[in-house]
Amino acid sequence: MAADHRAREEFRLFFERHHRDLSRFAYLLSGDPDVADDLAADAFAAAWSQWERVTATASPLAYVRGIVTNLANNRLRRVIRERVRLSGAGMLDQADGPDVPAVVDVRSALLRLPVRKRACVVLRYAFDLSEEDTAQALGISVGTVKSQTSKASAELVAMLRPAPVAEGRQP
Repeated sequence: MAADHRAREEFRLFFERHHRDLSRFAYLLSGDPDVADDLAADAFAAAWSQWERVTATASPLAYVRGIVTNLANNRLRRVIRERVRLSGAGMLDQADGPDVPAVVDVRSALLRLPVRKRACVVLRYAFDLSEEDTAQALGISVGTVKSQTSKASAELVAMLRPAPVAEGRQP
């Protein structure tokens, strides 16, 4: 009985301490505040259901970040499958022009990255985690964190680089 109370109290403190950052992380992965709230809530529910395992890890926060990342990946796969299904059934409007906004901001550029690259960049730069902590949070090697972060950074630079302005010529 006392152990149950202690576990509930530990979880409550963990939730209060980390809810804001995990919600922000979920938002940076999803780009949608409502989806981010759902991802964070689902991650905390999953963490509570296996709280003993979570607290046995070297970093419970990294473990729960990993849950958020996995949930975001699963959601993205579902959305893609649904769009493919709807598109195949002719239920989605096809865009006439390219799907590139005239003005690209950092958030929209981040959302264009694959989830793993986005997660590496977000954890490394927005949350200032070390390569080791990022690797632990995502369940990947430090080398993968380095390569994914490097590739993502290069892609972001390319996406955010201003388009060259063509100089007008007189015929």
